[in-house]
Amino acid sequence: MRALLELVRAPAALSVPGDTMAGAAAAGRRPAPGLALASVLMYWSGMALNDWADREADAVERPERPIPSGRVRPGAALGLAAALTGAGLATAALAGGRRGLTVAGLLAGAVWAYDLGLKRTAAGPASMAACRALDVLLGAGEQARAAVPAALAIGAHTYGISVLGRAEVTGAAPGTAERALVASTAAAGLAAASCVRNRAAARAGAGVLIAGYLAFTLPIQARLRTRPDPENVRQAVRLSILGLIPLQAAAVAGGGRVATAGALLCSLPLGRWLSSRLATS
Repeated sequence: MRALLELVRAPAALSVPGDTMAGAAAAGRRPAPGLALASVLMYWSGMALNDWADREADAVERPERPIPSGRVRPGAALGLAAALTGAGLATAALAGGRRGLTVAGLLAGAVWAYDLGLKRTAAGPASMAACRALDVLLGAGEQARAAVPAALAIGAHTYGISVLGRAEVTGAAPGTAERALVASTAAAGLAAASCVRNRAAARAGAGVLIAGYLAFTLPIQARLRTRPDPENVRQAVRLSILGLIPLQAAAVAGGGRVATAGALLCSLPLGRWLSSRLATS
């Protein structure tokens, strides 16, 4: 069981429900737990598929991962990825109807395209960012246009994570930390823009959370300028994944759901504790 939890990066799933919650808040609708579950299933499918696609490279670069270490068979990982994708699509259809199924289908296509072809190309970071942006739009339902700024904010942060993720084996090259810092700063600006037209209380709550997001994320990434070795990069990736939570909470608060944002933020310490015990990158 532990090997399967490592395969799907189970603790990192705590960074996922906030996507659909942010989309729902931006669209002025209540969060749909079923859509949040669908996005978690999609995330887990992507992680399993990622390790299946990278199994040969991981045998050299990351032999401790479940497939190269022999704890999970490649066929089982691929089958699990397909099953989780199917479960995610079915859950999205039940929770969001035809619209939910359509967006979930686009998300599934983006996830599989990233893992099977785009990950190691120049389009890799942008394609990963698109996956997260679609996840936000999944939660917005028919009012997807209203959720575009929040989707772009979360996509920008994800772009930075993907840039860092490429350096987990070799260490950060000159400019890697700067690209991640620019992406995180852009994410904060987009999150602020997403709630600029809302009530003053909502803007204030979002502002506090955006400041917390920057305080959590920027020092982690800036440290790579002086300590670019692979272990520090992996630590930066793990914490940057969790950094999505305060960013999502800011988007939720900006949509007027301050209590929901507070509840979402409470998952951050749990995520840090779990990620110290199971792999999240």
